[in-house]
Amino acid sequence: MSATRPGKVWLVGAGPGDPELLTLKAVRVLAQAEVVLVDDLVDRAVLQHAPQGVRVVEVGKRAGCPSTPQAFIERLLVHEARAGRRVVRLKGGDPMVFGRAGEEIDALRAAGIEVEVVPGVSAGLAAAADLGVPLTDRRAAQGVAFVTGHTQTGGRQPDWAALARSGLTLVVYMGLRRAGAIARALRDGGAREDTPVAAVLHASLPAVSRRLTTLGALAESEGEADTGAGSRGAPGVLLVGDVLRALAALAGTPGVLEAAGIIAACDAA
Repeated sequence: MSATRPGKVWLVGAGPGDPELLTLKAVRVLAQAEVVLVDDLVDRAVLQHAPQGVRVVEVGKRAGCPSTPQAFIERLLVHEARAGRRVVRLKGGDPMVFGRAGEEIDALRAAGIEVEVVPGVSAGLAAAADLGVPLTDRRAAQGVAFVTGHTQTGGRQPDWAALARSGLTLVVYMGLRRAGAIARALRDGGAREDTPVAAVLHASLPAVSRRLTTLGALAESEGEADTGAGSRGAPGVLLVGDVLRALAALAGTPGVLEAAGIIAACDAA
């Protein structure tokens, strides 16, 4: 490809972890990549679909750990595309769900670079599948809200009271560290104490870990949700809502999520 003509950037969702959840389109796009910028949470097995000799650049991000600066990633995307290369920005889950895709799209468009998004399976969808519960159900929830439990210092927090009143299923990303505080905010906003809550780590993978509790029990915990052995440093999601009631009934009385702490030091993650 000529260096005088800009290349193209694809923002590709690699899915929640299981390499088999990669879409056919993602496989096709990876097969023509010359440069791949890959996130920390992407299973490296998906790189088998990229050409031999492709340049792979690690640009990982994980809450609470040293991360590649977003501005550097955007400059690198622009630089490689301006050099005429086919660039894949490979992200865990779906690029448009807490993947900073908006910032990267803005930077690329401002530079006159063509960009295309290839959707992926988001972790919240995979977590619901692992639990065997729907995110929406005409008997229990007419909608679902994807919300972050981790915001920038001084940034605007989600309106937990409004979410508590909404009756929607809540899928909280990056919320395990603040699980207790989030539960208290929802309870104080009017959500019922017996509202079921599930925490899922390693969604879609053989090592998946699931724990079930209630909003009231979690609100009384110390804050960090523990989903069992092998969870340290792993990302996960919280699911909150009445769609979980059938699961809670099958499981018997839900137990409290222990406050053992799933967030470990970065070098142990």
